[in-house]
Amino acid sequence: MYEKYFIVNSLTDAISLKEKFAESARILAGGTDLVLEMERGMHSGIKEIVDISRVSGLDEIWMDDQLYIHIGPTATHSACLKSPLIQDFAQCLYQACEQVGSPQIRNRGTVAGNIATASPANDTISALLALDAKIELSSSNGKRIIEIDKFFMGVRKTAIMKNEIITDIYFKSLKKNEYSCFIKVGLRNAQAISILNCAVLIGLEGNKITKARIALGAVGPTVFRAIEAEASLLDQSISNGLFDKAGDLAGRAANPISDIRASGDYRRSMIAVHVRRALHQAIETENEIKSNPVVLWGKEQTSNSPLTTNSIELDETNIINLSINNKEFSFTGGFGKNLLDLIRENALLTGSKEGCGEGECGACTIYMDGVAVLACLIPAARAHHSNITTIEGISPEGDLHKVQQSFLDEGAVQCGYCTPGFVMSAVKLLEENPHPSVDEIKTGISGNLCRCTGYYKIISAIELAANE
Repeated sequence: MYEKYFIVNSLTDAISLKEKFAESARILAGGTDLVLEMERGMHSGIKEIVDISRVSGLDEIWMDDQLYIHIGPTATHSACLKSPLIQDFAQCLYQACEQVGSPQIRNRGTVAGNIATASPANDTISALLALDAKIELSSSNGKRIIEIDKFFMGVRKTAIMKNEIITDIYFKSLKKNEYSCFIKVGLRNAQAISILNCAVLIGLEGNKITKARIALGAVGPTVFRAIEAEASLLDQSISNGLFDKAGDLAGRAANPISDIRASGDYRRSMIAVHVRRALHQAIETENEIKSNPVVLWGKEQTSNSPLTTNSIELDETNIINLSINNKEFSFTGGFGKNLLDLIRENALLTGSKEGCGEGECGACTIYMDGVAVLACLIPAARAHHSNITTIEGISPEGDLHKVQQSFLDEGAVQCGYCTPGFVMSAVKLLEENPHPSVDEIKTGISGNLCRCTGYYKIISAIELAANE
């Protein structure tokens, strides 16, 4: 378990701390991977957490005068979905971000975090590889740039040195004659680790292919490009046979393992199918990108947290100060807990439930600084000086919120254990979009699991609340 938690307000402070504690410190931006891994005992050597999530400006997504799109190290997957630059000029990355976890996970997880975790099944890595991204690493010695295809050294191994921090991810925006697509195969439509994924990018002059990149994920020890398949496309005219050949070559390049999710043979066969499919979808004009995706940010349409005025060092002797449901709390004995346990055990607000403790079920959905997140994946120390809303706080006057009432009216409650999480997601969805479609409702609650109702009553309850 970590011994110190630093909430920094500048990149300079973060770099200084990473230099000082190079052997034992880890950077945390979203922490959706890191927190769970620490709870599973995977990082016993971590003694210090350096939280950069409140550093001003690190969450920006912008384009420079050379038409490179830059993604800051704390930019979340939801921020990418909301970015017009990603929507218009990096479609495969948009599609990859859209399929990461659930809205609650996407509101905390970052693109830089995916890169740092370096799992071959991480979705955004394939898209960034197809986009030929570059990664900026900063330390007290200055900055260095690494091309993404040279960044990954093996399963969960990268070229990052112990004193370095990812400070920028950038790639050239797609031109009008360049097209991209990302496809993921999982065991379900949300909250699923990739069985396999692929991202493709092709450039066209008329009907002739002038540029081709094919990146494959979850079918090797790292995400990699299918070089032979790419070469087969260059200077060729589009045809079904051409895409079939490229898919077959991609399948031969795959070197997948067999595990609980799929066999190696299945992955090898299906990567060929989905590369062909991705190539076709990339050039289809109806390849839809939603300009107003569901993110569960609410009315304010922002994922920023309040910034600290100075960097803060916390340990087990410190008091954690935060606001819960517009009431100020000061807790001792909370350091080292996750935010859900702090809420339930220290604040004695037991409406938020622990179903899985792994970010899978959504029963612990709360709002942190106005954004829907999973409390089980957030260190309690991260909530220092934050504003938290739990199920007990969604209707301050004490009456039932209209979503709660609609759940009762429609019979959308059975055992009730998952209900607080569903209600929290639904309330934020309707705050964000008062009249969502059925598909948008499904996306809004895709991070919440229920074993009793079959979901139909839950969806109809949210529709009822939207019509009131």
